[in-house]
Amino acid sequence: MGYVFDPAVLYECAKKGVGIERIEDSFDVVTAALLDRYPGYVDGGPRRWVFNNAGGAMGQLTLLHASLSEYIIFFGSAIGTEGHSGRYAAEVHDWLFRGDMWCFVEGETEKTVYHPGDWAVLGPGKTKGYRLPDAAWMLEYARGPIPGMLPFGLADSLLSTLDHKAVRRTVWNYGRLTVRSLLKGKI
Repeated sequence: MGYVFDPAVLYECAKKGVGIERIEDSFDVVTAALLDRYPGYVDGGPRRWVFNNAGGAMGQLTLLHASLSEYIIFFGSAIGTEGHSGRYAAEVHDWLFRGDMWCFVEGETEKTVYHPGDWAVLGPGKTKGYRLPDAAWMLEYARGPIPGMLPFGLADSLLSTLDHKAVRRTVWNYGRLTVRSLLKGKI
């Protein structure tokens, strides 16, 4: 697949949000850095926050880019959460710029702690347990067959919380940005 985004560049953009007092200002600074590095590929319009329940964890997200092969979101929680990461054919990168994330993978008996400025990677076919012990926010990037990730990302909202409004908004926002990408010739 032809990927547009470079994880190392995204990491540099995400680090710009570390240490900023107001979280909204962090989102603005990171978005501006992404728009500068990837003009025409990042949605810099109003953030469309949507609750997301997946793998037992509840947070909220806003999409910055979506296509069939990549997505970029802000993800986090104002109060903390924990759950299962999901297991995908795609790889997922997370760059914290506020709060901590605790993780463990199958076979590990000790947690790994990620702090603001750290980079966590979930490889294709891998899974982990994670916890945001308090408020935490990150830039998340996935590359691979993104439509295959949607069942995990929507199942809890469809079948457990019955938050069908969040499902509709998530599908609408993903679809809107994916169509925009397709019209540019990006898969």
